Amino acid sequence: MTRGMIRVFIADDHAIIRDGLKQIISFVSNMEVAGEAGDGDEVLQKVRTVQFDVLVLDMSMPGKSGIALIQQIKAIRPALPILVLSMHQESQYAVQAMRAGAAGYITKNTASSQLIEGIRRVAEGGSFVSPGISEKLIRQMHKPDADLPHTQLTPREFQIFNMLVEGHSVNDIARILSLSNKTISTHKAAILQKMEASTTANLVYYAMKHGLINEGYD
Repeated sequence: MTRGMIRVFIADDHAIIRDGLKQIISFVSNMEVAGEAGDGDEVLQKVRTVQFDVLVLDMSMPGKSGIALIQQIKAIRPALPILVLSMHQESQYAVQAMRAGAAGYITKNTASSQLIEGIRRVAEGGSFVSPGISEKLIRQMHKPDADLPHTQLTPREFQIFNMLVEGHSVNDIARILSLSNKTISTHKAAILQKMEASTTANLVYYAMKHGLINEGYD
């Protein structure tokens, strides 16, 4: 069991969310905020230079983000517990995050008490998932060879798949992920092949059918 102060680092591109998280943590006697970042590049820098016990990480930030960012963080500090804080309520996002190395996954509509519990759990070496998606997550984590095509995508392909169905163009994705247009086009072609789709519209229809589009996020 973790003893002493739990130092928490907050990574989210919205200042108002960071402020809210800092306020929630400030009411907990054995937790303190060790720092904050607003984009993926800053997170990677702080992971190397700042000492903290738990990283609360937004899945969608400018620059490096999502599954690829989790993998890069774990490459730098393999033992660092990452608690993903996401707007996405579909279990597949949690599956991908946990497979990439995250210790926990909670949604942004989670109660503050569950956030604190999640921080404690991962700080102690355990895992934590929002109750609303935990049952689906357990089923999917134990069925890695599920038949649905989207489960066969690599973490990077799944990230780009999400961005495509959210309406981003190849140029947009290349800019956001700091990759070349050619690289994104290559990933898109692989995604279409694996999904047995011919157009982005087919991907959107698939995502809607399987509940992979999160309604109401910004």
